[in-house]
Amino acid sequence: MRKALIDAAQSLNCSQSDLAFVQEIVCRSKTSFASGMRVLPPVRRYGMYTLYSFCRIVDDIADDGGDTPTRLKLLQQWREKIASIYTGQTTDEVERVLLATIRKFDLRQEDFIAVIDGMQMDAEQTIVAPDEATLDRYCDCVASAVGRLAVRIFGDSSAQADQVAYHLGRALQLTNILRDLKEDAKRGRLYLPKELLARFHLPADSSACIQNPALHDVCQILAMRAEDHFRLARQFIKRCNAKAMRPAKVMAVTYSFLLRKQIKVGWHPPLKRVSLNTGEKLIIGFIGLVI
Repeated sequence: MRKALIDAAQSLNCSQSDLAFVQEIVCRSKTSFASGMRVLPPVRRYGMYTLYSFCRIVDDIADDGGDTPTRLKLLQQWREKIASIYTGQTTDEVERVLLATIRKFDLRQEDFIAVIDGMQMDAEQTIVAPDEATLDRYCDCVASAVGRLAVRIFGDSSAQADQVAYHLGRALQLTNILRDLKEDAKRGRLYLPKELLARFHLPADSSACIQNPALHDVCQILAMRAEDHFRLARQFIKRCNAKAMRPAKVMAVTYSFLLRKQIKVGWHPPLKRVSLNTGEKLIIGFIGLVI
């Protein structure tokens, strides 16, 4: 672990203490993300830790940053910080490592801004039954934009890699929406598109919607869309640098498995959120070693 930190610091041309700071953000989150990134060489691994730290910070602002004006103010500050970072100005550990990562992997400023745009969508109002266009924009901002940054850190900046990010990001986000309906409803949120709700005569109300038997039919349609995006992502992965796309393959395998498991359980009240058991994690981990 120490050698990886030293190697990454040398390659990124930044301090070990700054890298350790962003690694601690990942560790404190208690996410499986850190273990999943261990397949990467140190410099790319710490690049992903940095990207995760940025996403974690702005996501926490959107969810728990205070009242709406405060959250919007903090997100605007991050827009200004990103602009400053791209001119070489930094003020703290995260910003310094972000600058190093941006320079190392030629990350695009507009992708960071798109992530903030997605967080602002959650911060400025409680999303309830967005129209199809708004839902797609939300998926692009909170997932595909992150993917566009990630594939460059993985080692592929081609147009085909951007297409992997486009489709895999939407597939992952739709899968999360379908798994988190009950948890989102507790926050008053409902990410199912209003056009589908209207087609099946479902109320555009989070609590009432998740108790309606017709919810299953709406979710089946959204699940098929996610499956289509997984299929297209796999097609574009084949056109990319195979070594660079290994983490994307692992994510695709993991989340497509979760989606199939959720489809099997269904969306009948009371809703059940699926997750991976120990055996399934071991199988997917093995797949990650051989693909």
